[in-house]
Amino acid sequence: MPDYSLEASLGGTVAGIDEAGRGPWAGPVVAAAVVLDPLNLPRELAAGLDDSKKLRRPVRERLFELVVTHATAGIGEASVAEIDALNILQATLLAMRRAIDHLPVRPDHAIVDGNRAPGLDIPTRTVVGGDALCLSVAAASIVAKVTRDRIMARLAAEFPVFGWSSNAGYGTKQHAAALETHGATRHHRRSFAPVAKLLK
Repeated sequence: MPDYSLEASLGGTVAGIDEAGRGPWAGPVVAAAVVLDPLNLPRELAAGLDDSKKLRRPVRERLFELVVTHATAGIGEASVAEIDALNILQATLLAMRRAIDHLPVRPDHAIVDGNRAPGLDIPTRTVVGGDALCLSVAAASIVAKVTRDRIMARLAAEFPVFGWSSNAGYGTKQHAAALETHGATRHHRRSFAPVAKLLK
């Protein structure tokens, strides 16, 4: 389970950063930056935080509400147009910078899940698997995932045939079949090979 040891070793105000939505065929990529107060962490939150992919949706939703109530969070997005123009890696790093910019406090340090730093103007530590090791990164992974799932659920109401409320834009059989039958929407990433191939 993640803990606060790395954040404590850095000192000062530390933001954990993670993203959601690098792999889907549709929708934005979303990043979150979260600053935790280790002296004001409800027991349920401290014990429940983990890599968002390991958690069931109802658990993620509950932890999301606890994070936004008891911590400080900033959210950044990069649009489908930006993904297609920049590539998914650069768009992800852009979303991370926007997440930091949307924090109401300026952190002294950042911990980023993965091995690529987004180019912040503060000292940054990259940690592969950081969402399973660092509490603030785990919190950011939950905020990013829940935020993006909610975006895709709203888009699904407009384009129900693609199943985005359940697949969040990932390349499921239902999504592929609907794309082949109905074509791409403005929310599809046309630079992604599976979408480009089906469009041909």
